[in-house]
Amino acid sequence: MRKYNIAVVGATGMVGRTFLKVLEERKLPINNFYVFASSRSAGSTLTFNGQEYTVLELNENSFKDHQVDIALFSAGGGTSLKYAPIAAESGTIVIDNSSAWRMDPEVPLVVPEVNAQDILKNKGIIANPNCSTIQAVVALNPLHKAYHIKRIVYTTFQAVSGAGMGGYTDLKEGLQGNPPKKFPHPIAGNCIPHIDYFLENGYTKEEIKMIEETRKILHDQSLKITATTVRVPVFDSHSESINVEFDRPFDMEDLVDTLKSGEGIVIEDNPSKEIYPMAINAAGKDEVFVGRIRRDESIENGVNLWVVSDNIRKGAATNAVQIAQWIIANDIIQENK
Repeated sequence: MRKYNIAVVGATGMVGRTFLKVLEERKLPINNFYVFASSRSAGSTLTFNGQEYTVLELNENSFKDHQVDIALFSAGGGTSLKYAPIAAESGTIVIDNSSAWRMDPEVPLVVPEVNAQDILKNKGIIANPNCSTIQAVVALNPLHKAYHIKRIVYTTFQAVSGAGMGGYTDLKEGLQGNPPKKFPHPIAGNCIPHIDYFLENGYTKEEIKMIEETRKILHDQSLKITATTVRVPVFDSHSESINVEFDRPFDMEDLVDTLKSGEGIVIEDNPSKEIYPMAINAAGKDEVFVGRIRRDESIENGVNLWVVSDNIRKGAATNAVQIAQWIIANDIIQENK
């Protein structure tokens, strides 16, 4: 089997370190492995597959000099805007976790369980969607195929880890009574309906990301979608209340069976035994958990879902590694770059 030169850019951050863990678990056929970061982290060491690697400073020659086949980026939008095109010109396929390329019409926005074939359209850069979007579309995709979604109402309850180590620290320190440094208000014992910055229309950027990314991934610009995103005092895993209206009637039993058949979905739905998805149980796992499945009796063809997933794993690192696995399995990297 052919082996590949793989790099992680931003390897020392929360998502970058999870990239390393997921890559180890999934045992990709790796020839040479490289970890890149800013000058601040260059020279430090990381352990991967039992071997110690020195963190290299990212520069314009990093990808060409090392003949990198696949690079997983999690180093912020500015770094991605600058270095992803340089990497692509060197023959590297970039899988980028920032928001920099998601809505670029030339860049596929991919959740492998939903639209893996879009990877074939890549011109050297593939975007990893927003964490809250990823888990939502995994759950919605089989339903959209079966009943055609007309409208979606998102309400999210997002873990502090979605804001990086600063968010994590704010909750830990807040529980000790210390003031926040990352968030504009205390997060301990609180819910903050403010993720990313506010736009002129009153929505936050996070809410618009979910709306626009859902349409792009599901290949349906006609979808009517609204969203409210909320930061909650939970360390790991995002929870989402999703209200869906379909164009077509549905049988509840058939709808649940449709969800069960969806790739990457685990149904946890037995309210009589107090079984439903919870953030504490999803943490550290790669699946998308769906429960509280019930008909919306206020409209003709509606359903309510409760969708939970680990935002750092499936919502970032695992989704990117799954894209890399698909690239390798379908052998779309040129042998001689």
